[in-house]
Amino acid sequence: MDSVFDELYEKYHHDVFQFIFYMVKNREQAEDLVQEVYIRVLKSYERFEGKSSEKTWLFSIARNVAIDHFRKQKGWKQKIAEKFDWTTGQVKDESPIPEEIALQKEEVGMIYQCLDCCTVDQRMVIIMRYIQELTISETAEALGWTESKVKTTQHRALKVLKKEMEERMAKEETASEKIRVER
Repeated sequence: MDSVFDELYEKYHHDVFQFIFYMVKNREQAEDLVQEVYIRVLKSYERFEGKSSEKTWLFSIARNVAIDHFRKQKGWKQKIAEKFDWTTGQVKDESPIPEEIALQKEEVGMIYQCLDCCTVDQRMVIIMRYIQELTISETAEALGWTESKVKTTQHRALKVLKKEMEERMAKEETASEKIRVER
């Protein structure tokens, strides 16, 4: 079991950490939750039947850990509602850009910021599909959904991301025009 666990950890630790990190947007919290993922792996590996890939199985555990985390947070629905600015109809961005994103291109950083506008389900699908590069069927299996639900959620998430990106780009363009006029 130790060698199997070590192999799983070596192969997928970075991917699992990335997934959890993008979900909770906090490095320390993500590290704690990744530990919880691997504790669950240790406890349940003998029940793993091999009907899916180990990666898919691992991501389904990570998904459940993330959902459990959100459920345990006192008033998490209220916290989500508080992040929404009802006067402007937009989500307030209170979290700083993660250091990994700051090193990447500005457009990629903007996409990661716009993920906050998606629902938790939409965010999970986008992360699994485009960051972790899982197929639709692997994503469906990891989430315990149908492929149809994954496709629908992905489509809706991409619409949200596109709309938010267009709005942010328009704001930046307006701001840069304003700076040019003031000079």
